[in-house]
Amino acid sequence: MDSAIELPVALPGLRAIRGTTMTLHTGVKEFHGIGRIEHGSSEYWGNGKIWRSTPRCILVKEPGDVVRHLGFEGPITFVAIQLPANDVAQARADDGRASPLAQLDGDDERAAPFHRLVDAVVAGSDRLSLEVALAEALGGLVRIRTTDRGRTRPVRRAMEYLRERLAETFTLDDVADHAGLDKFHLCRAFRAQIGMPPHTYLTHLRIARAKALLRDGMRASDVAPLVGIYDQAQLTRHFRRLVGTTPGRYAKAAAG
Repeated sequence: MDSAIELPVALPGLRAIRGTTMTLHTGVKEFHGIGRIEHGSSEYWGNGKIWRSTPRCILVKEPGDVVRHLGFEGPITFVAIQLPANDVAQARADDGRASPLAQLDGDDERAAPFHRLVDAVVAGSDRLSLEVALAEALGGLVRIRTTDRGRTRPVRRAMEYLRERLAETFTLDDVADHAGLDKFHLCRAFRAQIGMPPHTYLTHLRIARAKALLRDGMRASDVAPLVGIYDQAQLTRHFRRLVGTTPGRYAKAAAG
């Protein structure tokens, strides 16, 4: 039982949904975002460890984060907010590679600005109120930053290589050379720290880019070569498996 509705938000660049799920899935996050569990609890693997989410937990996600759900206790109801990427980059301009912690308990004082943003969105607050809440939440991201998130330097460099060259053709040796680690140890470390092997992670990145291009109005027949997939049939196969529909239907739904 999965469902989601988009919440009306008065601040351009900020998007929010309220959803319910009991489906175990593995996916790669496409946006900077925060979420709050409203009802139910779950266990998931992310950033090299297992987390348990309970009501009022704040989840913090970045593009490229892998999440693998392990189990639920009751339907999970949540609110998820997509943060404006430019605002996130500006707030963290001095952090270098630092990333926020993946989860905060609901009563953790560091979670307070995120609760205020979620509450403001759910209440349908006016633009100024949302601007203040967003600014405080972005400041909160800086406060909970960490420098590794359980990822070693070679794995981080491999992730960067895959993100920056997802439309290109390359070999595992190319990735390993950039990462500075032999391909055998890199594959083992990548799977352990990210939760999937490099080629699977790359496919998720490519489909995420394809979705963005389709939302921008590009024809489905033109997308495949722009995301490093050699033909339309392969794109459709991966897209249907990861998104649950075809590129053409996804594009029509986005246009609607």
